[in-house]
Amino acid sequence: MKKNKSKANTAAEKEFVFEFKAGKHNCVLKVPLQFPVQENISDLHGRLMLLHKIPCYIENELKTSLSAFIERETILDYDREAELALQRLTAGDVDVNQLTNAWTRSYVETTLEHARPEEPSWDEDFADVYHELIHSPASDTLLNLEHNYFVSISELISERDMEIKKLQERQAAEMDKVMHELGNTLSDQDVNAVASQHFDAQQVLENKWASELKQVTGIQKQEYQEWVIKLHQDLQKSTNSSQINEEIKVQPSQLSELADSGARMFEEQPQLEESFTIHLGAQLKTMHNLRLVRADVLDFCKHRRHGSGGAKLRRLQTALSLYSSSLCGLVLLVDNRVNSYSGIKRDFATVAKECTDFHFHCLEGQLEEVQQVVLYARAQRSSKQKEQPASGSQKIPRNGCDDKSKNVERNPSNILPGEFYISRHSNLSEVHVVFHLCVDDNVRSGNITARDPAIMGLRNILKVCCTHDITTVTVPLLLVHDMSEEMTIPWCLKRAELVFKCVKGFMMEMASWDGGISRTVQFLVPKSISEEMFYQLSNMLPQIFRVSSTLTLTSKH
Repeated sequence: MKKNKSKANTAAEKEFVFEFKAGKHNCVLKVPLQFPVQENISDLHGRLMLLHKIPCYIENELKTSLSAFIERETILDYDREAELALQRLTAGDVDVNQLTNAWTRSYVETTLEHARPEEPSWDEDFADVYHELIHSPASDTLLNLEHNYFVSISELISERDMEIKKLQERQAAEMDKVMHELGNTLSDQDVNAVASQHFDAQQVLENKWASELKQVTGIQKQEYQEWVIKLHQDLQKSTNSSQINEEIKVQPSQLSELADSGARMFEEQPQLEESFTIHLGAQLKTMHNLRLVRADVLDFCKHRRHGSGGAKLRRLQTALSLYSSSLCGLVLLVDNRVNSYSGIKRDFATVAKECTDFHFHCLEGQLEEVQQVVLYARAQRSSKQKEQPASGSQKIPRNGCDDKSKNVERNPSNILPGEFYISRHSNLSEVHVVFHLCVDDNVRSGNITARDPAIMGLRNILKVCCTHDITTVTVPLLLVHDMSEEMTIPWCLKRAELVFKCVKGFMMEMASWDGGISRTVQFLVPKSISEEMFYQLSNMLPQIFRVSSTLTLTSKH
C-alpha cells in the first residue's frame, strides 16, 4: 500500500484524444490517463472498447494510437526527470561521489562479467575427491581406514558402557544399604539425598564420555578428510598405488576380538525376504522391484562388528553410491518432538554415533538445524493466518486437527503427524537418507484410511525420493516398528492391504513425477511377526500389484 501511495503522489494526469469515423459521424474519444501507466495496455484497450462501445473495425487503430501515446508521453516524462536531475547535479544539490558509487555498485551487481567468481566449497571439493577415489583401486584403502576408525570408536564405546555399568552396580549396592537402614538410622530425606548424588554422578560421567566421544570423532573427521586429500594428490603424482594401499591395514587381532562379541550380538532368527518384479503404468510401463523383508529397522543402519565379507560388500556399495543418482532411503517412524532422547530416536542416535560421519554433520547438529527450520516455518504460517481476514467461511477441523493446532501453539518446535524431516548420513550400513516421519497413536488403531496423515506422509516421501535421486526406499509396511497385543492377524492383513494399495497408487503417480525411473521399494515388517504371517503377506503382495515375476530368498546374517 505504501508503494502505491508514493507513486500516486508523483503521478500526472494526461488526456488521451482519439478521433475516428462511425459512418457519417466524426467521433472523438477523450480519456484521462494517470502517468506513469501501471496497467497493461491490452487490458486498458479492452476496457475502452467495452465501456465506450467502440466499433470493432476501429479496434486495431485504437490500440496502435493508444500504445504510441503512452510510449511518447512516458519518454517525455523520463526526459523531464532527467533534465531536473541534471539541474540538481549542476547546482550541487547531489553528492557526485555518492552517486557514482551507487551506479558502480548497481552495475557490478547486475552485470555477469563483473560478478565475483564463486569461491570453491571445501565440502564440494572433498566430495569430488572422495567420489573419484572410491571408484578407483584406492577404495580398499579407504574402507580399511574407515574400519580402523570404526574399531577405535567401538572400543571407546565399550569402555564407556563398562564404566557406566560399574557405576550403576556400585550405586545399586549403596542404595540397598541405605534402604536397609531406612527407619533405623536414616530417614526419607537421607534416601533422597543419596539418590540425588547418584543421579549427579551419572550425569557427570555421561557428560564426560559424551565430550570425549565428540572430541575423538572431530579429530577422526579432520584426519580422514586431510588424509583423503593427500592420498588423492599422491595418486596423481604417482601411477603405482600398491605401496600406498599397504599403508592402511586392518589389524587381525582387533577383528578376531570383535568377531566373538559380534557373533554373540548378532545371533538372531533368519531374515526372511521375498523379492518381486512389477510393471506399472498406463501406456509406457516402468519396471520396479519390490521386497518384503522381516527385520529390525535399525539392521539397515548398523555396521557388523565382525569382519564378514558381506558386511564389507555392503559398506563398499554404500560408499560407491554416496555421491550418485542411486541413493538409499529409510522411513523411521518418530513422535512429534525433534530430538534424539527417547524411543526409536535414541536407538537410532546410538547407532549413528558408533561410526564417525566423515561427510555430513553429526545427527545432533542436523536436528538443531531442523528445529530452527520448524520454528521459522511455524512463524511464517502463523503470520499468514493472522493476515487472513477473520470474517468469511471457516473450514471445520477434521480428524482432531484443532487439537493438533493447539499442541503446535503450545510448543512451536513440534511437528504434526504426517510431516517429516530428513537427515543425511555416510556412516550407516545400507542407508544414505533417513526420513523421520511423525506418527501418533492413531496408527495403532485399525480404522485409519488412505487420507490418514501417515499415509499422506508416505506419498510426500516418495515424491521427495523422485526429485532427489533416491532409487531405493525402505517403508514400514504396518506403520509400526514393534508389535503389540491389539495387532492381531486380521489387523495386520487389513493394514498391509491398505499400505500396499496406497503405495501402488503413489508409484503409478511416479511416472508423472520423474518420467518413469525404475525404483526399489522395500516393505519392512517387524521381527516378531511369525513366518506364517510373513508368507500370508507375501501372498497378498502379488495379488495387489499383479506381479510379473517372483524371487524368494531366505537369508541369515
